[in-house]
Amino acid sequence: MPEPRTTAPRVVSHDLPVSGEFEAFMAGGWAATPLPDDIRLPVARLTPARRARLSARFPGERLIVPAGELRVRSNDCDHRFRPHSAYAWLTGLTGEDQAGHVLVLEPDGPVRHEAVLYVRPRSPRTDGAFYRDRRYGEFWVGRRADLPEAERMTGIRCAHLDDLPPEGRSASTDTELATALSELRMVKDAWEVGQLQLAVDHTTAGFEDVVRALPRALAHPRGERWIEGVFGLRARAEGNGTGYETIAASGAHACVLHWIRNDGPLDPGHLLLLDAGVETDSLYTADITRTLPLSGRFTSVQRQVYELVLAAQEAGIGALKPGASFRDFHRAAMRVIAEGLTEWGVLANAEGDSHRRYTLCSSGHMLGLDVHDCAQARADVYLDGVLEEGQVLTVEPGLYLQPDDETLPPELRGIGVRIEDDLVITPEGAQLMSGALPRTPDAIEAWMGELAEGAVAR
Repeated sequence: MPEPRTTAPRVVSHDLPVSGEFEAFMAGGWAATPLPDDIRLPVARLTPARRARLSARFPGERLIVPAGELRVRSNDCDHRFRPHSAYAWLTGLTGEDQAGHVLVLEPDGPVRHEAVLYVRPRSPRTDGAFYRDRRYGEFWVGRRADLPEAERMTGIRCAHLDDLPPEGRSASTDTELATALSELRMVKDAWEVGQLQLAVDHTTAGFEDVVRALPRALAHPRGERWIEGVFGLRARAEGNGTGYETIAASGAHACVLHWIRNDGPLDPGHLLLLDAGVETDSLYTADITRTLPLSGRFTSVQRQVYELVLAAQEAGIGALKPGASFRDFHRAAMRVIAEGLTEWGVLANAEGDSHRRYTLCSSGHMLGLDVHDCAQARADVYLDGVLEEGQVLTVEPGLYLQPDDETLPPELRGIGVRIEDDLVITPEGAQLMSGALPRTPDAIEAWMGELAEGAVAR
């Protein structure tokens, strides 16, 4: 639940004391600074239907969906705040100023609810909080909307956070409510698909930035960090930031599924596995992986591994269609991997699950407001469910050939390859949203060469 309101501003030990004279001086002489009249969020036309769908699942019950609270990073410095995805989906509010706010669906008859948004309004200029409070003061963290402005933004009745009702089913503690909120988001509407495409397009630009920056990254002792920083610049410039911690894994680091230390050097003889996504201001994120030869050219063994993973991904994509089992695309991809490993002599045969030693994880997941979207959905709806038109997901098979794995021939050890794309289920099958980034080895080499020439020409 939100923190109780206090009249004293949040100050720290090294803040200067305030005299009565200064306090009086600061309390007056301020002009009105209202927000423009036309501040309605574009998505506000869609959120009432979303709330109505949630309401129908819980007739007569008070539902509480918190945005979440600030968390301390160190002393008086908080981590950056991102509202909970369910709160953002139901309200359209996505900013860092939403910390502590709560949406309540109040029963309004046996089958309907009224939405009420409980917010902390902007700091009044009649007390010292607006210039002294480090956590919420306007001069410290920026202006918030007042209650009428918040109502105009969202179309939701707004009330002061102090008046939040104490009881109800809360999405932060109630498993059934959290599950419902995940399942309601599984099929994306056209606006959401558009936001995801925007995230993919920005991510494509970020990958291009990385390829142009490779000469400087290769020269730096922590080239992986350079790659992370280059992509992060694009993500912050074009959106809210990255949708998850960037994986910039070179050489054997690519065999670690979630390598986010990104503290290694780059070697021209190795591959770079870059798994990254831009999160839009609306909080929808892309999730794309490309494995690139740092020299600009695949070696024969690198190409061998890459082409097997690509064939697996093509098989997985080919299995996507409405009515197919969610697990079908993973099974199709793993069949190709197992057969390929058998042809290489790594496996005795393609039956069973021994191939998982080299693939480790599933070949994809739902995508949306969260990189692993709809994670609280029931298994029979998600993992054991069927695909529907409008769902967005990733297909991302990989081979992770550990450097110390003695079941592998020496030339294969230490190679990690993942190819990940974002797709939306259509009536006919699936649309590749991230097709602007090349996937075949020849296309990747040509693309990297073109970007390198362009960088030299500038």
